[in-house]
Amino acid sequence: MPATPEPSGQHVSLFATTRWSIVGAAAGDDDSRARDGLALLFEVYWPPLYRYVRRLGRVEQDAEDLVQGFFVHLLEGQGLRLADRDRGRFRAFLLGSLKNYMANEWQRDHRQKRGGFAPHLSIDWQDAESGLALESADERSPDKLFDREWALALLDKVLSDLAAEEEDFVRWKPFLSVSSERISYAGIAAEFAMTEGAARVAVHRLRKRYRHRLREEIARTLASDDLVDDEMQALFAVLSE
Repeated sequence: MPATPEPSGQHVSLFATTRWSIVGAAAGDDDSRARDGLALLFEVYWPPLYRYVRRLGRVEQDAEDLVQGFFVHLLEGQGLRLADRDRGRFRAFLLGSLKNYMANEWQRDHRQKRGGFAPHLSIDWQDAESGLALESADERSPDKLFDREWALALLDKVLSDLAAEEEDFVRWKPFLSVSSERISYAGIAAEFAMTEGAARVAVHRLRKRYRHRLREEIARTLASDDLVDDEMQALFAVLSE
């Protein structure tokens, strides 16, 4: 399954350089590139924030207004100037900043900010809401569930990127979640009209590509590459609970 070329264009180049360190740059007055990078991160990771707010008991409309107002608040640099880089994890920064905004800014800002972020992001509130409706009762705290939602959003982003890059990814995707011992390479060879050896190479290459993409995506949300392994362990631990 040959890989297609990496996507090109401003959107991808911005996202490829988006890291925690860009938060500081985006807090400045003139760094529009940094703010665009943050907007691209938000585009992927706003649903966990929305669902967090809903689990706190806010009605749909208030949650929509609050999350949108929060993003505007950050991109205008107000919240970014308070960022503590030592925390290291973008998900922790976002959640902590949201809590602070809810406590101190919500009542003042939400009416004047409503709709202000719409031109910058593609936000499907109904999609996020449907995810809440389908979930079973869960006694874990909203903070714990936020970490789980973050991990799922991250994995969805990685799979979406692979789908855009890899030929016939939909057909090969199931082999990412099956242990090597359970894969019938002879069956794959027959289905894809290739040798069994070529099937093994193709699955191995896809998994290697997946791991590489996953590490890249996690790294974009951290202050340092040294935190990647710890973050991977933490996120997969949340998913296994």
